[in-house]
Amino acid sequence: MAATEDRHDVAREPAELRAGGGTPGTARGNATTAAVLLVVATAASLLSGPFLSPVTGSSSLTNAAGDHARVAVGVLLGFLAAFAAPGIALALYPVLRRFGEGLSLGAVAFRVVEGVFYSLGMVTLLSLTTLSQEFVDAGTPGDQHDRTLGRTMLAQYHWLVDVGLLLAFSVGGLMYYLVLYRSRLVPAWLSAWGIAGVVLLAVAAVLIVCGVIGPLSTGQVVLAVPIGVQELVLAGWLLVKGFSPSALEGRRS
Repeated sequence: MAATEDRHDVAREPAELRAGGGTPGTARGNATTAAVLLVVATAASLLSGPFLSPVTGSSSLTNAAGDHARVAVGVLLGFLAAFAAPGIALALYPVLRRFGEGLSLGAVAFRVVEGVFYSLGMVTLLSLTTLSQEFVDAGTPGDQHDRTLGRTMLAQYHWLVDVGLLLAFSVGGLMYYLVLYRSRLVPAWLSAWGIAGVVLLAVAAVLIVCGVIGPLSTGQVVLAVPIGVQELVLAGWLLVKGFSPSALEGRRS
C-alpha cells in the first residue's frame, strides 16, 4: 500500500522538478540563476570599460597612477564578470546535460577558461597601475625601459581579454547554444541568434590576431554587439518564461 502511495506522489510531482533531477536546483531555479548571472556578467563587463580607460589607453603609464581608485573599481567589476561568466554555464549544466552531456560539459570548461583569462587580464592591469605609480614617482624618466615594459604589459592584457577571452567565450557559448537549439528549451530563433553572435565574436578575435582590426576598435564593438544584446534578451526570456515545459517533459518521457 505504501509503495502505491509513493508512486502516486512521484506522479504528482511537477514535470519541471522531475526533469531537473528532483533536487532543490529545479529547472526553473537553474533558468533564473543563469539569467541573473547573464545580466551581472554583461553589466559588469560593460561598466568596467570607462573605469579602466586610464590604464587601457595609449598613455596608460602616466595616466593610471592619477586614477588609482577609478581603476580599482574597474578591476573589481572585471573580477565580478570573470566569476559570473563560468557561473552561467554551471547554472545551465544540470538541465542541458540531459540533452547533450559532452557539449554541456565543454561549455562549462571553456567558460571557466574565459574566467581565468579575464582574471589574469585584471591582474595585469593592477601590475600596470603599480608600474605607472613608480614611473610617475621617478619623475617620468626619459629611459625607455619602463615605457617598453608598460606597452608590453598593456599588449598582454589585450591578448588575454580581447583574444583569449573572446575565443574561450565563443567556443563555450557555441556549445550551449547548440544544445539549446537542438533541445528547443528556448525558442529556436533565440538560440540561432546566440550561435550567430558567438561566431561573429570569434571572427572579431581572429581579426585582432591577424591585425585587421585593433582591440577595442569600432570593428570589434560592431561584431560584439549582436551577442551582447542577445544575452540580455536570453536573460529576460529565462526570467519570465524559463525553459520550455514541453521540451523538459518530452525529454523526461
